[in-house]
Amino acid sequence: MRMKALSVLAVVAIAAGWVPTLWAQSPPAPTAMAVRITEARKANAALMQQYSWTSRTEVIDQGSVKDLRLDTVNYGPNGQLQRTIMNDQSAPLPFGFLRRKIAEDERQKVEQYLTGLRGLVEQYTLPTAGRVQEFMSGATATGPDAGGLFEVSGRNVVVQGDTFSLWVDPASRHPRRLQVTTTFQGDPVTLIATFKTLHAGLNHVAFAEAIVPAKQLSVQVQNFDYNRNN
Repeated sequence: MRMKALSVLAVVAIAAGWVPTLWAQSPPAPTAMAVRITEARKANAALMQQYSWTSRTEVIDQGSVKDLRLDTVNYGPNGQLQRTIMNDQSAPLPFGFLRRKIAEDERQKVEQYLTGLRGLVEQYTLPTAGRVQEFMSGATATGPDAGGLFEVSGRNVVVQGDTFSLWVDPASRHPRRLQVTTTFQGDPVTLIATFKTLHAGLNHVAFAEAIVPAKQLSVQVQNFDYNRNN
């Protein structure tokens, strides 16, 4: 079954668990819905600040792991995300990526590329109410599939010609996985992510990967060992 416009808002809001309660009659206007979604995401972000966790990042070049970084991650008193490197305190780059044996100019180029790639990934989180509204107004929902999940998808979300798909579980009302096809600096890029929900209700990205086939490069991130701070 395929749905458009405001019916998509209902599917996204209910199945993804972004809206705390169901509406009695009809779904609100896109602007109001986007605001509600943003507020719900802020609530999840506030819950996230009560946790610390471990993040494992691997840079894979031509099929081989070129570098590995383990971080303890938590939020500081100012609300900013803090990363403490567990396995490489002397890493020369902000992300702890790459080894010193790489030539300085080449290392800087790769650092800039990875920084830009991370910025692109962040845009696909749709961080503002306006971005959420824009996406949902043109999105299409299909499902449920054989696994009972709904797929909400759109095109031209961040980069012209891109595709954006989110699979959600209506039973748990949480996102389960995400896939994006896009381009970065002329290179085709695939972004994938899977989500996990803790017993306390915190929904987080358990695994994410950015794949750049033209450069035989991928960056994988795993988040685990979530512990609530005392």
